[in-house]
Amino acid sequence: MRVKIHGGTADHGAPSLCQTCRWATVIRGPRLNNEIVECAQLAFTARRITFPVMQCSDYSDRRLPQLREMEEIAWILRTDTLRKRVGFVRSRDLDEKERFVLED
Repeated sequence: MRVKIHGGTADHGAPSLCQTCRWATVIRGPRLNNEIVECAQLAFTARRITFPVMQCSDYSDRRLPQLREMEEIAWILRTDTLRKRVGFVRSRDLDEKERFVLED
């Protein structure tokens, strides 16, 4: 029987979270060990990370859209009582006050 312990020993073959983090700047050189990683969430200026990160409380996956980006591409269902129409409108075609924003 195989037992998985969460939060145990880190997998040394796993890539660092910084590779896909929105707040990280990753600079790579021609060799495998030529890499500089700086995190914009650690302080007012970017701080250098010298080891592979396995867990981070401020991790934000850059591969997933942020709430603001999803609001920009969203279609909003509107009803027009004067013309008795129902239809979708792009959020960017509405005024800022007409947009409905979900709370976090």
